[in-house]
Amino acid sequence: MNKLFLDELNSILNSDQIRLNEPMSQHTSLHIGGEADYMVMPSSIGQIRQVILLCKKHNIPYYVMGNGSNLLVSDSGYRGLIIKLCEYFSGISIGDDGIVKAQAGVLLSRLSAAIAENSLTGFEFAAGIPGSLGGAVTMNAGAYGGEMKQCLLSATVMDSEGEIHVLSNEDLKLGYRTSILQESDFCLLDATLRFEKGDKQKIMDKIRELNSLRRMKQPLDKYSAGSTFKRPEGYYAGKLISDAGLKGFQIGGAAVSEKHCGFLINKDNATARDFVALISEVIRIVEEKFGVRLEPEVKFLGQF
Repeated sequence: MNKLFLDELNSILNSDQIRLNEPMSQHTSLHIGGEADYMVMPSSIGQIRQVILLCKKHNIPYYVMGNGSNLLVSDSGYRGLIIKLCEYFSGISIGDDGIVKAQAGVLLSRLSAAIAENSLTGFEFAAGIPGSLGGAVTMNAGAYGGEMKQCLLSATVMDSEGEIHVLSNEDLKLGYRTSILQESDFCLLDATLRFEKGDKQKIMDKIRELNSLRRMKQPLDKYSAGSTFKRPEGYYAGKLISDAGLKGFQIGGAAVSEKHCGFLINKDNATARDFVALISEVIRIVEEKFGVRLEPEVKFLGQF
């Protein structure tokens, strides 16, 4: 542990915003992952900037995360600092014109509830997605025919020098589960969204309908990172995996969900090694049988 770095970190953040040797299994929906050397939970843009510049000064790697719903952390953890944007950085502002601005750490479930409460339509698809806004923009998250690209006006980001930039929808180059943010050192701070006025009851009914579909079709009672693989063009990953006879297939504590084969689950105290082995084997078998190579949607952090 770098004492000088830690002393300077303590001058930026309150003690309840800093954690040392933090088990990442407590911060991912897979409940997998070793310890991160440092974790901080900043509450302002100023704190984020100071932390990033401090990491640069001391040559300490950092990684920005949200709710950890699409993240697989190695068993050895992360040798560096995790900037977790969560409830400390989750403000929402909703204007009368349907313009919504929200900080990156807000959960999509909370954001969608606030948008629905204001009788705005167009974000119903996101109500059941378990991630944060920052992760959703970075991944151009989507479900049931909707995606972030459809409602996003712009995003405010910070680069590794602490400089702030505003990127338009076009600048972000949003595609299927991808954006320019995945290939850059930008830390997403907030996003501005636009919605139309709608009928509040119909909006609420749509959210309930979609959440009911999720409960019926997805293993929401199991630890997972959501859909493990991107949808191959012209196919569905879950159907390919099922047709390959891999329903319930298990390596160590990691398994293919029997409820929805597109979800790989932490069935029995799985390790990251179990998960990587299962992902690799599923990719191999599906490609062998159907000539289609699946691409993981889950993000990997640490040494594998």
